[in-house]
Parts: sequence; C-alpha cells; structure tokens
Amino acid sequence: MKLETLQSSKFKEMILAGSEKLESRADHINALNVFPVPDGDTGTNMKMTFSSGANYVRQSNTHHVGELSETLAKGLLMGARGNSGVILSQIFRGFSKAIAKHQALNAEQFAAAFVGGVESAYKAVMKPVEGTILTVARESALAGEQMAKQSTDIIEVMEAIVAEGEASLERTPDLLPVLKQVGVVDSGGKGLLTIYEGFLASLKGETAVTTETPLSSESHAAFDEENEHPISMEDITFGYCTEIMVRIGENPSTNQIFDYDGFRNTLNELGDSLLVVADDEIIKVHVHTEDPGQVMRLGQEYGELIKIKVDNMREQVRELEAGHTDASDQTTQPPVTEHKKYGLISVAAGPGMIDLLKDMGVDQVLEGGQTMNPSTQDFVDAMEKISADHLIILPNNKNIVMAAEQAASVSDVPTLVIKTTTLPEGITAMLGFNPEETLDYNEESMNEMMATVTTGQVTYAIRDTEIDGVNIKKDDYMGLIDGKIALSTPNIEETVRQTLSQMIDNDIEIVTIYVGEDGDQSFIETLVEEMMDENEMIDIEVVQGDQPVYHYIFSAE
Repeated sequence: MKLETLQSSKFKEMILAGSEKLESRADHINALNVFPVPDGDTGTNMKMTFSSGANYVRQSNTHHVGELSETLAKGLLMGARGNSGVILSQIFRGFSKAIAKHQALNAEQFAAAFVGGVESAYKAVMKPVEGTILTVARESALAGEQMAKQSTDIIEVMEAIVAEGEASLERTPDLLPVLKQVGVVDSGGKGLLTIYEGFLASLKGETAVTTETPLSSESHAAFDEENEHPISMEDITFGYCTEIMVRIGENPSTNQIFDYDGFRNTLNELGDSLLVVADDEIIKVHVHTEDPGQVMRLGQEYGELIKIKVDNMREQVRELEAGHTDASDQTTQPPVTEHKKYGLISVAAGPGMIDLLKDMGVDQVLEGGQTMNPSTQDFVDAMEKISADHLIILPNNKNIVMAAEQAASVSDVPTLVIKTTTLPEGITAMLGFNPEETLDYNEESMNEMMATVTTGQVTYAIRDTEIDGVNIKKDDYMGLIDGKIALSTPNIEETVRQTLSQMIDNDIEIVTIYVGEDGDQSFIETLVEEMMDENEMIDIEVVQGDQPVYHYIFSAE
C-alpha cells in the first residue's frame, strides 16, 4: 500500500485514530509518573487535551487539510490540561502553521508539519529539557524529514517517525537521570508516540474510527517580566505603562508581514517590562515606555489598533504620595455593574480549601489539582464570569501553570499569573494582594509573600522505588517538602512528625496544618499540643481542608 497524497478525509481519520489510541493507553502512561505518588496524570491530561482537539476535528466539514489542522490546533489550545497537554497543544499549533495553506499534503509537506510542531513547542517552553516529550518530538520529526527526501510515500514517512520515536523514547533515561533512577521512560514522550502510532495505524488502514458520534466529553511564551511598582519618581525609568492590541493585516495603509522576533526586538529597545503575545490574527503588547505613540505607530505597521491603554505611572506615584486614588476611577465604576478593579481565579481541591480561598476574596475557584488539572478553556470560562479591569490567576500546582498562562495569553483583559505551585503558596500569596494597588505592585507583593512559605505534604507511595537516596516501599507514607520527597516510613504519624521537624527551624513563626479527607483530626489535635509544649513561640493553626490525595498539607512561614 502506498499513499502519496493525504486528503482531508484520511487526515481526519488519522487524528481520530490517534485520539482513540491515546485514550486506550492513558492509564499505562499515568503509571510512568516519576514520583510514586497517587497523582500520575500525564496520560489523563494528554488524553483529554487531544480528545478536545479531536472533537473539534470531528465536527468540522471542511475538505481542506490546512483548515482541518487549524481546527485541531484550536481544540487542543482550549482543551489543554497540565504541562504535557499545553506542550502537546503547542506541537500541533506549529504542525498546523506549517501546512495551513495546503488543501492536501504530499510526503514532504507532511514531514514539514512535524518539524513545524517541534519549532513551536521549543519556543513555548522557557527552559527546554532534553529527555522529555520535546526530545521525542524533535528526533522523530527529523527522521520523517529525512525519509521525505527519499520517498514520496506518506506511510513510509510516518513509519520513520514512529520508529525513531520509539528509539528516542528508549533513550530518554540516558538524557534525564531521574528517569533512569526510577526505571521509566518519559511519560510525555510515550503519550506523543502513542498518538503517532495511532496515526500510522490509520494511514495503513489497520484501524477503523467513526466520525459520526462524539468522542468522550472529557474534555509559552511565559510572561517572566520583573516589574516593580514605582514607589517613587526615582524608580521610574519609563513612565508610561502602554498596552495595545492589533488586528493583523486590517490596516489598509500597510502590507507588512508580521515578524514576531523583529517586532519584539524593536519594542525591547523602546522600554522595559515587555510582553508580546501573538497568534495569526491578534498581537497583544504590554510595555513601559517613554513614547507610547511610537509603540502605537509600530503596531499600525502590521494592522489596525483595536485596543489602547496608557497609564502615566508618574501620576500614579503622585496620587499615592498625596494619599488618595484617582477620582475618575470611582466615578466610572457604578456599583450596579458589579465591575471591579480586580478579579481573582484560583484552583483547589477539597471543600475546605475551596471555602478558604473564597473567604480570602477569590472570585472563581476551579475545582482540581493533583488528579484533575483544569484546561485552558476552564480558565477562559472562569475569566468570562468576572467583570474586572485586571485578572489574577493562582494555579497552585506546577502542572497547571502553563494552562493558566495559555489562558492569560488569549484574554482580552490584562491577566497576571502568579506561579503558585502549592495551595499554601496560593493562600500566602493572597496575603500580599491589595485591591487598591496596581497590577505591577500586586505581582511583586504576591510573589514576595509566596517566597516566604515552605510547603509540606504527606501521602502514600504507589510503588517501590528509590529517589534522591530515599528508599520507598509501596504503601509507605512519604513526606514531601517543597515538592521533593524528604522521607518515607511505614507509619503515617511518624512521617508527619519527621516532615514537620525538617520544615520547622528557628525562623519559623507560623505553621498551618490542612487536614485532608483521609486525615485524622484527633491525631492532629494531639500533635498540636505536643508541638506547643516544645515551642510556645510558634503559632499553629489547623484547617479542615478535606483535600484528596494528601492526608496532610503543611505551611511553614
């Protein structure tokens, strides 16, 4: 069997087969989790992300492969869950861009799509790590590109991609020592290879998928600026906080093709605190500059200005020094609209944790965390429920940060992601939030507060392993400190005591214990009495968080 032209109907079958293959292997991929905690969810996140893209494809009636790939990319973007899901969405965003203009594909164009996916994914990750899904994507794509130079058969190209993907996956432990230590291959790479295996089976006619009924309904450029709130005139180098939004190509006076790198480099010379987010239709810019007009003129070179916002930060300082706020802000926000300066979104699991965040002023709490990561679409839906000038997102999990950032990048409202990786970090960051201050001030203040907290967690091991010198047996209780496994014992009370002992030093003043749904409240009451007898200077608070997975979570400040 030979296939020299890939039409839209076969392309659609290929995508759906990849989704079904991934869904069938999700549990196996979850089991490749490096850490032996009961929250391995790479397979689930990738399955739900790709399922979202497949649902978009299934509902499309286009006969144009390029348009169908754009539909896939859109579905993946909105359904992306967890870091693995976000990276997967970026791979197929680049895949889509590479073939956007093609109604059908030959072998060379087909291979180029995979190479385009790699380029997009590497750009999206701030610090790419080899031995991960990125490595498998890159090495397999290069193999496909080489085969396309020798053969016009799309099936042979896909066979080369899968064969090198398998070899690349087997090499991941040699590139990432922790994989070798635990004895697994990279789970994200395995997920991507599984999709590719589904593609190949479909192209060879070995699978049959239906396009009439829906699949399961389950459904980076990271902003890393170092803004400082100007507390005095001396702190301000560039006085105008300038934000513009440009609709690409809509200005009749220009026909320039948008160049992201050139555009960003030019803006970087005009000021600091720069953020540029762009897709095929819209450019969003945030920059502190002395010449807002020049920023606007630069934007007009590529299209039509559809939103402009300029704040005089020196005037903001004068207002702060005078001890009052801008009266115009008060007159333009009638209470009947329920519009406010800030809207806050957070993620939590457990009714106690959710109630606590709401009591602290969070407007929308997405239920999720270790075992269910909210998607980009979940964040977007929550953002649309809030009427505010600015939005702040607290993901509270390292595997949710990228989805939050992706949602922020498509928001029409200036959106800040505070990169909280635990619930204690999120709760402590909220103590640095001031609804009367600027977004820059709150970013600095919340990040400073977040840095003061140490997080401890106690859960059970799902398998035997050894990590960082800690020998772990299945069903042991592990103590984690700031995400690193610190100890493991067969007795949960001993694990709790040892974990807290390692967290608490002479500088600690406040300890908070969040009791999970499987925690023992009476044990904690006894433990608190013991701790108070040992150190009367520490304030200890107990909260019934009812969180899953972790019997206890600790916060030490």
